[in-house]
Amino acid sequence: MKIIKISMLALALGLMSFSAIVPVKVIASKIEKTASTIAWKAETVDVGQIPQGTPKAIVYEFKNTGKTAVVITSVQGSCGCTATDYTKEPILPGKTAKVTATYNAANKGAFTKTVTVTTSAETTPKILTLKGTVI
Repeated sequence: MKIIKISMLALALGLMSFSAIVPVKVIASKIEKTASTIAWKAETVDVGQIPQGTPKAIVYEFKNTGKTAVVITSVQGSCGCTATDYTKEPILPGKTAKVTATYNAANKGAFTKTVTVTTSAETTPKILTLKGTVI
């Protein structure tokens, strides 16, 4: 019985010695790859009150803070009531670009809409928000 306990203890200690230790250098390189190279001036814009039937354009600006050019690959409004436009050329390091969302303001009342922006710099699309009240 004592031999079995000693054997189990030796086996447990042996298995614990095989735990994986990730080098710090690998972790740092993963952080660099996932760190955003786009700095948005604002991700949420509250336009306040806008008159019914008057489209409202909201401009979102960002700066490429990375070391390589960034391309906006897709911009999609959350509904047909929000038209979008964006900078089509590659955005060089240190330069700024714009995404414009135009809300049509056809229906009275409060609204919150989103614009999904996909770029070559980030694996996860950025969700921009616009809100206000149509009077």
